[in-house]
Amino acid sequence: MINGIDRGQYPLARSSSPRRVLDLETWATSEIPLLRDPREFVLELHQRHLPQPGTVVVAVLDALHRVTASASFTPWPHDEDGWQHRNALLTHLRQVTPHDLRLPAPTRTAVLLRCREGAAGWTEQDGAWMWALQDAASLHGLRCGAYVALTPAGWQILGDGRSGRNPHSGSWAEGPVHTVTELPPRSALDATRGQRQLRQAPERPWAPARVAAIEPARRTGTR
Repeated sequence: MINGIDRGQYPLARSSSPRRVLDLETWATSEIPLLRDPREFVLELHQRHLPQPGTVVVAVLDALHRVTASASFTPWPHDEDGWQHRNALLTHLRQVTPHDLRLPAPTRTAVLLRCREGAAGWTEQDGAWMWALQDAASLHGLRCGAYVALTPAGWQILGDGRSGRNPHSGSWAEGPVHTVTELPPRSALDATRGQRQLRQAPERPWAPARVAAIEPARRTGTR
């Protein structure tokens, strides 16, 4: 019991400082694969999900650096620890793409974009999400890829220095929605029913915001 609060009874009552965090120096020396065309990648994810501040987008890239699946969601407001973020990422990865755990080595890459307010540059919560991305990617049989922060100043790939002014954290309100309206079949039975339409979850602060997946041969989107 701390300050009269039983932490067993109220599991969300915890220190505001995340326990599982990667600092920027550790992240930058982790041999994270570089995005081949970061500007086009950020534009594509933004057009598909239109993230607002507080939204996290996780995407999976194939060996040719094409986006094959992605999902966006808003985490629980009390979740601040890398362990909680890892669980959220892993849940959404499992929903949109099969794992590659049977492969001798990863061939696909998980990349994360976090839209937030505040100044550009690394924050402690970015460090918690970096830890989460690294662990979730490993548990799903993927390589850990780049971490993109989307702030009022624009986008920035933390750890490699590349950045741009647009899109930024307020760009979601500046134009029409451009989203993919197809989801991948989850089984052979689903495949026979054709491709499903994009599903919008109920507006709850913790619910998935958008889920999208792209077949490379039919990939579309405004660039």
